[in-house]
Amino acid sequence: MIQLKNAEQIRKMKDAGRITGEALLLAGEAVKEGVTTKHLDDIIRRHIEKCGAVPTFLGYGGFPGSACISVNDQVIHGIPSPEVVLREGDIVKIDVGATYRGFVGDSANTFPVGRVSREAAALIECTRNSFYKGAEQVRIGNRIGDIGSAVQRYCEERGYGVIRKYVGHGVGHELHEPPDVPNYGTPGRGPRLVAGMTLAIEPMVSAGSYEVRELRDGWTVVTVDGSLTAHYEHSVALTEEGIVFLTKIDSTL
Repeated sequence: MIQLKNAEQIRKMKDAGRITGEALLLAGEAVKEGVTTKHLDDIIRRHIEKCGAVPTFLGYGGFPGSACISVNDQVIHGIPSPEVVLREGDIVKIDVGATYRGFVGDSANTFPVGRVSREAAALIECTRNSFYKGAEQVRIGNRIGDIGSAVQRYCEERGYGVIRKYVGHGVGHELHEPPDVPNYGTPGRGPRLVAGMTLAIEPMVSAGSYEVRELRDGWTVVTVDGSLTAHYEHSVALTEEGIVFLTKIDSTL
């Protein structure tokens, strides 16, 4: 069942979202050659806990990190490690969740490590732009399929693959709530959008095929063809006045 939130609950979600966004911003500022993904995870955990919140991902289903940190062809769910050292030209996806006073914020972005290839830069830009194309469809009376269709059309027109096995989702008291929010779909299909819905919209986009597989660690998801991927996510709320970005704290994120 889709859980609708009232104005007070959305305000609380914005508090959780602010902490999430701040942690993501701090980690992104620390991305550079020679830094380990474990170091980025430590930055995220310290900030979330300093704010009196809890890292949502830590222990979620047994996940060992405070954030999912995925490099290059890794799509999502990369495990932070002191052995994974960022190199010039890498692109790193950082996915953060913070639980605060009973509500969850969930946000992700893709960061370049130093100078990256034109291919990588274009992929990052497309993924970010596709999120906003989807967000434009978050209007009362539209349907979930309108969001996914907008993301898919924008990416595929530019020659990119949209990951299908993993999707966005409702968010609120729990990290994952109904409904699923695919990054592909048919306009006019799926649950109708109404005021009070809170969603995590998160395009995951590949420079090649959308086919993926899970590594032996049981978490990390990579593209089958080894192509680069990017990820961009915000938690949003739909109100009578329109969309509210719950995790957006900076124009660069």
